[in-house]
Amino acid sequence: MAILEILKFPDARLKQLSKKVETILDNDIVLSASMLETMYKFRGIGLAAPQVGELKRLLVIDVRSSRYDDVKSDTPNEGDTSSEGDTPNEGDTPNEGDTEETGSYQLTNLEKKINMPLILFNPEIIESKAVTTFDEGCLSVPGYYETVERKKWVKVKYQNEKRETCTLETDGLLAICIQHEIDHLDGKLFLDRLSFVKSKRLKAEIKKQGYNLGGTGEL
Repeated sequence: MAILEILKFPDARLKQLSKKVETILDNDIVLSASMLETMYKFRGIGLAAPQVGELKRLLVIDVRSSRYDDVKSDTPNEGDTSSEGDTPNEGDTPNEGDTEETGSYQLTNLEKKINMPLILFNPEIIESKAVTTFDEGCLSVPGYYETVERKKWVKVKYQNEKRETCTLETDGLLAICIQHEIDHLDGKLFLDRLSFVKSKRLKAEIKKQGYNLGGTGEL
């Protein structure tokens, strides 16, 4: 295992499409372990293989992390919507006041059923419901956070580190993180989910000014 370099926008490799892992080899398992170590080192909750320069459909996630960088706020914004009958039970939604600094996120009932950390090879969302908005950030775009619309609930098919085909159903922060990381596999950043004008402005700002990480506590 090793701490890997995390690529940052505007690195062109972040725009490339990752390839399916046809056969999960031992070196892929080693890569996933190094990705987890790197994710924990930089206090993230999710990391995709292309973020460390490997164009493979592989991601790692652990929303139990003491703080999180891939999603700034675990509290849905006002105006979150869901389909009738899809509203989580009381206590299932992220608690108001949970913050990046305190890492006090409370797992939803669905999230509690899932063993973490998660290693997902070839993840595919096969079903989704409802809509929510979260303030997302990214280890590849440190220091920037914007509101992004995502599905509130997802069902995902994938292969785990034991080469078993699995499915999981989740909501909450884990659902958001899975969608965010799958975007990386498709060559997309959360910046690409913003309006054309805002996305263009932020990308130009980053290219001009770079990243000022002083005092952010992110890296």
